[in-house]
Amino acid sequence: MSVKRRQYAQEFKDSAVKLVTEQGYKLTEASRSLGINVSVLRRWKNAAEAGEKIEVAGQTQVDLRVELARLKKENHRLRLEREILKKAAAFFAKESGSGID
Repeated sequence: MSVKRRQYAQEFKDSAVKLVTEQGYKLTEASRSLGINVSVLRRWKNAAEAGEKIEVAGQTQVDLRVELARLKKENHRLRLEREILKKAAAFFAKESGSGID
């Protein structure tokens, strides 16, 4: 007797993985609500994290990770610039205030 495996559409797999990765469901919760085995969902999730593409509003997950890293780097740089400007403004305010007397 051979066991026939169920076949799932790629769209279904992607949606199931998104429940866990984007919407914060636990693997057991998502698998129970979808009626699939938790090990199947874990395998799909691991495959997605290993670099297989998952489309999110026209961008792949890899593209989104690259964009996130770029934005974090830019955010850090802008915070540093803001701190420097605050210190410079305080310095010049102090200098111009004491020089008028």
